[in-house]
Amino acid sequence: MTGATVNLPLRLAALGFLAVLVQIAAISQLTVFGVSIDLTPLLVASVGLLAGSLAGAVFGFCVGLFVDMALVQTLGVNSLLLIAIGYWAGRLRELRDPDGALVPLAVGAAAAAVAMLGFSLMQFLLGVHAPVSWLLARQIVVTILAGALFALPVYALVRRVLGGSLPQDPRRRRRRAYTTGGLSPLQSGRSPVR
Repeated sequence: MTGATVNLPLRLAALGFLAVLVQIAAISQLTVFGVSIDLTPLLVASVGLLAGSLAGAVFGFCVGLFVDMALVQTLGVNSLLLIAIGYWAGRLRELRDPDGALVPLAVGAAAAAVAMLGFSLMQFLLGVHAPVSWLLARQIVVTILAGALFALPVYALVRRVLGGSLPQDPRRRRRRAYTTGGLSPLQSGRSPVR
């Protein structure tokens, strides 16, 4: 194992632990237009965008389980939602290679929407009785807008913390090798296997 492969899980564990503690102790106490801010879906989506689908899904599971245990909620609800968020953000990285400046903003808004709508649906399916009104719809819209607002700073923070331990994208390495004058096995005229 190289230093980068060992370093990434350690950085992710420290990032997840500190982020959940700060979320529960301080950030959840702040409200924006009557809605408390939840940065965990944004954090998991950022890790998925930067490190890939497997790292995003595992990080989402661990963070969700830690949140459920810390808040003494039904175990697995947040884990299930954050696994989906981390996996699909990572798949976006692996399939589409997003490098636009506003991609974290769109992914953050989608992550906030999936987290809010998914948590509401899961609580409804588990039998938690809560009044459904226009106030809930307003809260969902404000949560999505707040998620989009905080997506870029969270993405920049995660990128800074993970730094040089992020995996190299194999498509970028391959593209760079061919554009710098390297010949592919098909162009050299020789077969690669003898």
